[in-house]
Amino acid sequence: MSSPVERRSNPTAWAAFWFALAGLVLMPIPLFIGLVLGGGLSIVAAILAVIALLKGLARNGKGIAPVVFAAIFIALTWGGISIGGGTVW
Repeated sequence: MSSPVERRSNPTAWAAFWFALAGLVLMPIPLFIGLVLGGGLSIVAAILAVIALLKGLARNGKGIAPVVFAAIFIALTWGGISIGGGTVW
């Protein structure tokens, strides 16, 4: 039985958003700490973002906005790692 009030949020999308933001913030820590923390969190965020995107598309696009921002944060984290973020600065 479905509820008359449709749930609009996508908790998986918000989890991807917060993991991606944490990965972006922790990525610049030197001595490979940021590489492990930021990179690991961004990989988890990428997996959650794919799941949230599929869930959001199944619900006619509801709750996709956090996934878009998570994807941007993930791209910035991976871009920062590729130019030396998280290693020795």
